[in-house]
Amino acid sequence: MAQIIDGKACASEVRSRVARQIETRVSRGLRRPGLVTILVGEDPASHVYVGNKQRASAEVGMLSESVELASTVSMKTLLDVIDVHNRRQDIDGILVQMPLPAGFDSEAAIGTIDPRKDVDGLTPASQGALMTGRPGLRPCTPVGCMELLDRCGIDVAGKTAVVVGRSVLVGKPVAMLLLERNATVVLCHSRTVDLAEHVARADIVIAAVGKPELVKGDWIKPGAVVIDVGINRVGKKLVGDVEFGAAAERAAAITPVPGGVGPMTVAMLLQNTLIACENRAAS
Repeated sequence: MAQIIDGKACASEVRSRVARQIETRVSRGLRRPGLVTILVGEDPASHVYVGNKQRASAEVGMLSESVELASTVSMKTLLDVIDVHNRRQDIDGILVQMPLPAGFDSEAAIGTIDPRKDVDGLTPASQGALMTGRPGLRPCTPVGCMELLDRCGIDVAGKTAVVVGRSVLVGKPVAMLLLERNATVVLCHSRTVDLAEHVARADIVIAAVGKPELVKGDWIKPGAVVIDVGINRVGKKLVGDVEFGAAAERAAAITPVPGGVGPMTVAMLLQNTLIACENRAAS
């Protein structure tokens, strides 16, 4: 039976580490990192997510602010708000909560964020830095996946890693992070022919395709490590992109859903905000 990778415990350790580093900064007379979240509209789930991020940032000792805009504001107003926070010296991280309401240009909003404050790692500059191996802020969920692999003591160098999913949020960036660590990466998706055969050869499987239990348990190579990024509601139950029960019988280690990758996203957002603060101070 696989080791269950406890994302909540790992996220708690990351948060504690960030909190200690912030208090060290403050004890040296340096300012606290600042994070602002910008929320447009009344989507209930988005309000919950923003509330969680605000509480988490305040708990580790950051300056934590939230801007809430009605869905009736213009795109220009949203871009102006982002620009105001680009110019603030006490704000190190800007997060525009997605999805934006219909009629808003998400790419334009993300592209307006100063790359030095792009704590989601989604601006074209951040994505380009990742692709070319230059320093920059990396997307939170992929970095969280790598943190979980590190927690398990997995040296990915030389391993075959299969990533199922090609989104700019997870699939593509986590593939690049694995390549940076010298893994051999196969990037698959829901239309990949013979997906089962690719997965069966993997030492590491990262599933981030958004289809409930697409990756079957009997596809998993015995002794593989499985990181399941998917969160899908099936009836009243949350399930991942991997058939958990059967996969856990074959894998050496696996993340549960919920309680696996999910908690890591906010934890890595806090870490990114601290990194952004330190980078800006050094520039």
